[in-house]
Formats: sequence, C-alpha cells, structure tokens
Amino acid sequence: MKAVFADSFYFFALLNPNDAAHQRAADFARSFEGLIVSTAWVFTELGDGLAAPRDRGVFVRWLDRFSTDTACRLILPTPALFQAGTDLYRVRSDKSWSLTDCLAFVTMAQEGIAEALTADHHFTQAGFTAILADDGK
Repeated sequence: MKAVFADSFYFFALLNPNDAAHQRAADFARSFEGLIVSTAWVFTELGDGLAAPRDRGVFVRWLDRFSTDTACRLILPTPALFQAGTDLYRVRSDKSWSLTDCLAFVTMAQEGIAEALTADHHFTQAGFTAILADDGK
C-alpha cells in the first residue's frame, strides 16, 4: 500500500475553502486510496493554528477522525525520534527547516515515504516530493 506524509499545510488547506491549495488538497483526499501518515508534531502545529475557541472543536474532531481511521497513522513522539529530528536540525544549520519539518523528514525516511502532502519547498530541499506544490495549473 502506498503511503504519503501529511504536513500541516495539507490539513490547513483541506479545512479552509479559501486556501489557495484547498482544491488540490480536496482532489487528493477524494482520490487517494493509500495510507496517510503524520506526526504528533504536525498535529501540534494544527492545534496551535486552530487554538481560537471557535476552532478548537474543528481540531478535536479532525484529530479524533485521523487517529481512528485505518487509512491514517499518527506517529507519536518517542525519545529516539525526537533525538533523530533534533540531530538533523542541528546538522542542517544551513537550512531554515523547522524542527517539525526535521521530525517529518526523519519519519518519512524511517517509513520509506517519498511524497508529502505539502507545498513547502523545504520538503523538496530534503529530497522528497511535495505533492501539493503549485505547478502552474
């Protein structure tokens, strides 16, 4: 089964019909039949972005749905994963990669995932494919 990594970019695009990437994200969500993998750190970003009282229910429902869907897998923090992510963050001081991105890159490498649901160019810098990148269409 094909697996892709879901970045917070994807979730925000799906949740906001006014987001420039909403249609690309929605089209992908409708057609993809593989496994969507994400991390607790990505969900932390999502929860932070939906922290307003009116949005908290949206976050909780999204987290519950993702956590229970057999087509999704949420990677939880472990000391080893955190160490590997911070090691990458430390050695790539030439990049402006966030710690959350470094943890995503380590997760993707460990899981053998080459594609990410994002348009974040940091993923392409790290050698992955950013599925939601605007290719001018």
